[in-house]
Amino acid sequence: MIPAEKLAQLTDRFQFLEAKMQSGLSGAEIAALGREYSELKPVVETLARYQALEADVASAEEWLADPDMRAFAEEELPRLRTAFAEAEIEMQKALLPRDAADGRPAMLEIRPGTGGDEASLFAADLLRMYQRYSESKGWRFEIIEEAETELGGIKEVVVRIEGEGVFARMKYESGVHRVQRVPETESGGRIHTSAATVAVLPEAEAVDIEINPGDIRIDTMRASGAGGQHVNTTDSAVRITHLPTGIIVTSSQKSQHRNRELAMDVLRARLYDMERSRVDGARSADRKAQVGSGDRSERIRTYNFPQGRMTDHRINMTLYRLDQILQGDLDEIVDALVADAQATLLAEMAEL
Repeated sequence: MIPAEKLAQLTDRFQFLEAKMQSGLSGAEIAALGREYSELKPVVETLARYQALEADVASAEEWLADPDMRAFAEEELPRLRTAFAEAEIEMQKALLPRDAADGRPAMLEIRPGTGGDEASLFAADLLRMYQRYSESKGWRFEIIEEAETELGGIKEVVVRIEGEGVFARMKYESGVHRVQRVPETESGGRIHTSAATVAVLPEAEAVDIEINPGDIRIDTMRASGAGGQHVNTTDSAVRITHLPTGIIVTSSQKSQHRNRELAMDVLRARLYDMERSRVDGARSADRKAQVGSGDRSERIRTYNFPQGRMTDHRINMTLYRLDQILQGDLDEIVDALVADAQATLLAEMAEL
């Protein structure tokens, strides 16, 4: 059973926030309290359903002692107890500790790993997959930096994704993705195995990470590459080097001012992720553990073209609809990963 005291505290906090929101606050206060209010609202709605079913079960059990109501109670109790058990699980999920970064935009980074040109082409496939997934969710997908190969592959790409629940769903994509297929450049029809690395970082706000102006070097340069819409002929591209860590970030949009903003956003995200990793022992010790080396043995997911299947090795999930997945149909996979993460947290809470 969920402790009644904890549920009472939840209700009291929500009622306090509701009263404060209606009392005429400043814009900054409304923004701060409004975020907490919007997060608590679905939890309180789940709580209301849970408490209503709890009361219904208690009433039906009392009816067992009434000869006139006993038959009705015996018929209703199995259904009510099942519904209450399901509501209790949903309530436990709603009370799970939230990742403070879940509601933030995300920085997506994709790089080819093992496999040469084929790995670069696969990295481009992953970029298109995430772009289509973002479009299906109504998210804004903005390419900050993209370096292409002559064959249309990707040497490196950095993307900012903004929308509701972006990081909460995209964070499960971090790791090494492996592909098994016959490359277009393979004349013998042999299946090759290649890999690409994906890193998803939560965007950091200026208040999260303070960057000393003396710790960075900003250079402007002319964008270069194999071609494409992100290459220009003016010195508008910006490269920022964070001297204490050696992190280098570039942005090659048309506006130099916008490039400075985007590059600083990426730099803050990388520094914020490093700090989260240091503080939270459950996460990787550093960013390299997340991105990996690109070696095919460090995989979280395999895309097998001859068999038309995708396998996520973390949850042993295999789907035989690879075409749809590469078109951005990722919800079934992400939902399963979210459910697995919730189940792990629930199991840990039960052991406490």
